[in-house]
Amino acid sequence: MDDNTQSIRINKYISASGYCSRREADRLVEAGRVRIDGDVAVAGSRVVPGMTVTVDDAVLNMTGDKVVYALNKPVGYISSLSDEQGQGISCFIPDGMRLFPVGRLDKESEGLMLLTNDGELMNNLLNAAGGHEKEYYVTVDRKLTDSFLKTLETGVMITNRATGEKVMTAPCTTRKISDNTFSIILIQGLNRQIRRMCGALGYGVIKLKRMRIKNICLGDLNEGCIRKLADEEIIGLNK
Repeated sequence: MDDNTQSIRINKYISASGYCSRREADRLVEAGRVRIDGDVAVAGSRVVPGMTVTVDDAVLNMTGDKVVYALNKPVGYISSLSDEQGQGISCFIPDGMRLFPVGRLDKESEGLMLLTNDGELMNNLLNAAGGHEKEYYVTVDRKLTDSFLKTLETGVMITNRATGEKVMTAPCTTRKISDNTFSIILIQGLNRQIRRMCGALGYGVIKLKRMRIKNICLGDLNEGCIRKLADEEIIGLNK
């Protein structure tokens, strides 16, 4: 391969095709599931125009029209496209639209999710180091106190399920909405973080709804519906 100016790294190619994030592409390559012109790809392999890239039996193409949609996920659905019980979010995506979820929202939670075929944007938004704001409305089973909200803001010691180690959550912002409902803005994305923060302080979460990701707000989008983001909204996401 003589001209690297016309080539692209395999993980970036997969990501740009909209198949998955660059991080997940690395895992696919490591697992030996990616081929370039029939040869198994390795980390660092490069693709030039005219080559055929496949993941398992699927042929990938660079995405021409990159789009992003907002989804109002209802309670009771997992954040993957499908599962054995048919509880994935693919039922909310019109037939023929190849979109993939950006991040997760647990089954018991509801609200804003982003769907896209833009692997690079997906990779950037999933990068925890980016410090992207996510806002949630949380209803708990007890009356709120000022000390509870203040403790949430300064940090709560929870267990990082990925490593098993104790971790202090990063500072965040809260706002009381009613006697037992508050808003919380996080820049972290630990597994079931809000539920575990509240639980550590003796509060149970009754309802958790994501209202905003960076500059994208849930607004009046109906439950189970999706809408295409405007160009200026996507520009804001990419900043």
